[in-house]
Amino acid sequence: MLQPVLGRLNRLHYILISKVCVHQVHSSSSVCADSRCDGLYPGHIHTTPFQKAMLAVGSGVAALQDPYRHDMVAVLGETTGHLALMNIRDKMRNDPEGYTILTERPRIRLSTLDLKEMASLPDGSFGREYLRFLEENLVTPDSRADVKFVDDEELAYVMQRYREVHDLLHTLLGMPTNMLGEVAVKWFEAAQTGLPMCALGAVLGPLRLNARRLQSLFTSLGPWALQNGHRSRCVLSIFFERRWAQSIEDLRKELNIEPPPVILTAANRRNI
Repeated sequence: MLQPVLGRLNRLHYILISKVCVHQVHSSSSVCADSRCDGLYPGHIHTTPFQKAMLAVGSGVAALQDPYRHDMVAVLGETTGHLALMNIRDKMRNDPEGYTILTERPRIRLSTLDLKEMASLPDGSFGREYLRFLEENLVTPDSRADVKFVDDEELAYVMQRYREVHDLLHTLLGMPTNMLGEVAVKWFEAAQTGLPMCALGAVLGPLRLNARRLQSLFTSLGPWALQNGHRSRCVLSIFFERRWAQSIEDLRKELNIEPPPVILTAANRRNI
């Protein structure tokens, strides 16, 4: 009985997001014609609190149906994360390395990565292990959507940075992109960032795990992820692009992150 309800909510969400985008196009044209463009950042779509609430509900339902719908997860994060993003931004401002990131605004894209140089690094270095993660899990940093619904230019960058650091966090934590690995990372992110999107993923993600993996999550990976998320240094304050040559072991020690208690291997991405 739940599935038809989710389907109807999902369709309503698509209708709403389409109306929001169409309204924004017309509003932007009118405002620009009157020379009153606010120009927060490229691609920004202004939404009212009511529109944000509706987008949050619809994207949450869609993400529950398919956790690999990164577009819906992105909308959910942007429409519910304002207070958490402010907190993360403040932590970055108070950290010398984090402040540099906010000032220089680096992006993690294939166009900004020297893959040849990373491939030449020794096994165990952060850069080499990140490249191995991309290859084994068949993912690319270019898959991260640009932020649209955050109504503050600096906070929009913080959200963008969070997205682009996500795969680096998988590497740092030693987690693949199957459902158990994603849930473990979400538990870490929920404890560290306070983003409602992460908390929702941490709560609902286990519903898609089988009994064996649930046991692994609740007895070892989950407690480890929560503990390390709480106590470790803010990972968004790390200029990872300048840490490629550092050993992943040393980087974990610096950030106060313990190695994972269970070694998971990359498998079919939908194998739960």
